[in-house]
Amino acid sequence: MPRILLVEDDDSVRISLAKALGRYGHEVDAAPTGEQGLRMYRERAPELVVLDLMLPEIDGFEVCRRVRAAGNVPVIMLTARGDDTDIVGGLEAGADDYVVKPVEPRVMDARIKAVLRRGTPAPTEQPSTASFRDLIIDRASMTVTKAGREVALTPTELRLLLELSESPGRVLTRQQLLESVWDHSYLGDSRLVDNGVQRLRAKIETDTTAPVFIQTVRGFGYRFGPV
Repeated sequence: MPRILLVEDDDSVRISLAKALGRYGHEVDAAPTGEQGLRMYRERAPELVVLDLMLPEIDGFEVCRRVRAAGNVPVIMLTARGDDTDIVGGLEAGADDYVVKPVEPRVMDARIKAVLRRGTPAPTEQPSTASFRDLIIDRASMTVTKAGREVALTPTELRLLLELSESPGRVLTRQQLLESVWDHSYLGDSRLVDNGVQRLRAKIETDTTAPVFIQTVRGFGYRFGPV
């Protein structure tokens, strides 16, 4: 049973969503403020955080940054509107996905399950270990090392790297990546992909201004190199 931390200051939303997610089989801890959310995060060690952005005391952006700095637990942010500033700010703070309120519990359950699945390797005929210069990807153990040091990746970052590296040299569109990594079967938000690539590059590239492993194909998407 996945342990979820829900941080939401609206009492009615927090209580109803926590109960609904419980019916879907999640174990939910709920906090009304950012400060309490961070305390529960340290005490309860959740597998995923659902985080409202507009919180008292410490806002959701700062909570997300602190959660991300502490480890690789995935974060789904809740935003009251499809505001570009909120969405971009949340993604830049380290969120893996976002849902615009009001959200139906079944939709939130689907987003949670999709994020948690990213830590599970997809079936592949690829060798379990592949080396690309000083980057080693072990699909069996789900570990990545760079210059001999293990790289700490979130489930989303790991899934993105596995997807891109499965066929080096092949160009994948943002929509293809949204479907295979984020499980968005509809025309989703390409900012999820671009932000995910940016965060992944920061961890595996020696020089993010001249990326070697994740190359942008302008007007199309991304490909994995070197080839």
